[in-house]
Amino acid sequence: MNTYVARQPIFGKDKELFAYELLFRGGTENVFPDIDGNAATSQVLTTSFLNFDIDTISNNKLCFINFTEELLLNMVPTLFPRDRIVVEILEDVKPTTEVVQAIKNMSEKGYKIALDDFEYEPSLDCLVDVCHIIKMDFRLTPLDEIKELIGMLRGKNISFLAEKVEAYEEFQAALDMGFIYFQGYFFSKPEVIGGKALNSSSISMLQLIDEVNSDDYDIAKVEHHINVDIGISYKLLRYINSATFSREQKITSIKHAIAYLGINETRRFISLVALAEVSSGKPHELIFSSITRARFCELLGGISKFDVDHDELFMLGLFSLIDAILDADMETLLKKLPLSKAIKYALTSEDGQLYQYLSLASYYEIGDWKRCNKLIHDLEIDENELPACYANAIEWSNEYATV
Repeated sequence: MNTYVARQPIFGKDKELFAYELLFRGGTENVFPDIDGNAATSQVLTTSFLNFDIDTISNNKLCFINFTEELLLNMVPTLFPRDRIVVEILEDVKPTTEVVQAIKNMSEKGYKIALDDFEYEPSLDCLVDVCHIIKMDFRLTPLDEIKELIGMLRGKNISFLAEKVEAYEEFQAALDMGFIYFQGYFFSKPEVIGGKALNSSSISMLQLIDEVNSDDYDIAKVEHHINVDIGISYKLLRYINSATFSREQKITSIKHAIAYLGINETRRFISLVALAEVSSGKPHELIFSSITRARFCELLGGISKFDVDHDELFMLGLFSLIDAILDADMETLLKKLPLSKAIKYALTSEDGQLYQYLSLASYYEIGDWKRCNKLIHDLEIDENELPACYANAIEWSNEYATV
């Protein structure tokens, strides 16, 4: 059975990445709720720590992992490094004397304990006393109840994590209430739609993207744009001389680097770097997600039975979050970019075949396995190849992030 492991980012107050929660599914034949929780967590741990390099899948961050009552009683979390995981206790775990003692033992060994989907009951006081983080679901619990709970628990040396935060207004509300950790896809949506002028740096980067992606690609113009930007010049030379290319002789000129990469790879690299430049002030995870989506969409095209342009899929994924990066309307931004009509249609209408690949990538990110299953069928993708594609996309993104 194939193991699907997706991950959701968890941010701190400064919107910097704090950790990931790992989400599991065991193939498309079984919908997640029907899988035994013990098997699910075991598969996550096996996949993350044995099959994959944990540093790759977690980007050297903590991993929140759900543990069932049976796994807690058997002290399974202690088989794994305490500095790599947060032991997340599911809401249906009964606070028996044995369970509480097991959790106490783990806490004393240095493991961080989190309570998932917390809704207060007096019987849970014994768990509250031994936990470090409490997660509250912004979709499950009314905000006034959440505020009351935080007031009740304040002073217990507990950190609060707001879960399923899907808009910046919710992020701000949670911040004001006293939450210090945030989980959800608020970071991938624009903070402001329309009315916000782009700064000169953003305009310059969009012009560079325009130049490098135009049909009448002019190497001399591209070389000039890169030469006058020290940051991009440095990154390009660093990239071309990295271990990725295993070159014995170093490339020291921009012209030589462009010629060596070729048109398509230069377009990709410059588009990636330019997007990173204009994402200043945004969570780093936003540009990382864009790069991962780009690679994932490209690889999905490779395993689909349909004939589709892989480069087009790459660009589709790469620019799928540009509205959040620049806090502007997607349709307005796309008018400034020389992307294909198919890409623009997919990003503005959220329809068409290309959009199906992007949807599959985005549903995989959040662990929406039921919708993934439908798209796998529609795109005639071999489900056995999907987990490897996702792992490849993350690893590839990690490499680009170091440039």
